[in-house]
Amino acid sequence: MRIHPPAAVDRPAAYTTLAPGAGLRHELVIKRSRFITVLRRVEDEAGARALVAELRREFHDARHHCSAFVLGPDRGIQRSNDDGEPSGTAGMPMLDALLKRETRPGTPPAADLSDVCAVVVRYFGGVLLGAGGLVRAYSDSVSAALDAAVLVRRSRLRLFTVAVPHADAGRLEHELHTAGYTMTGNGYDARRTLVGLAVADDAGTIAGARARLASLTAGAGELVDAGTDWVDTPVPG
Repeated sequence: MRIHPPAAVDRPAAYTTLAPGAGLRHELVIKRSRFITVLRRVEDEAGARALVAELRREFHDARHHCSAFVLGPDRGIQRSNDDGEPSGTAGMPMLDALLKRETRPGTPPAADLSDVCAVVVRYFGGVLLGAGGLVRAYSDSVSAALDAAVLVRRSRLRLFTVAVPHADAGRLEHELHTAGYTMTGNGYDARRTLVGLAVADDAGTIAGARARLASLTAGAGELVDAGTDWVDTPVPG
């Protein structure tokens, strides 16, 4: 019997995450219990676990440090921890709040938030909330924090540079940015500025970029391929 190799899996070329350095804190008080939510963008499980450890040290006298995180463009890594709360009343509701967060408009709206860790520190206020109350409290805590979060689109784009005389670089960069291209920063040598830009990694878009560049530089500018990378762009709001 011939065994066929598994079909290649198409990985998402874009997803939504927190803006760099945009981790935040949000607090809810529910029946005298304090729920302090911390959100942070993380690249891997080690980063998520480091955040939990950091908050255990900072809030060392709190009863619970519950956590949830989702990682990867395909959100393939998902973890949650109740940290002493009744099973299923803290970590999973927090994870659901991350996974179901609607990040892009559409019908239905899309949910693709990833590379985010949420930790909810709870100081018990002396009033039992019950299982249902805990589920709502932990879910609402993460949702309220996300309401205040600054989000970005993280897309895998094709990178290019364009070498132009220093005197022409500012004008070209402005015109490319105005035309909707993502600018990635400039490099320099003795005679030229290497203007960096990124476009969607498909033949039609790249051909369009070459044509636009030709019109802006009277045919003198050339796109030089610089590979691909994940690039952050603002979420339209």
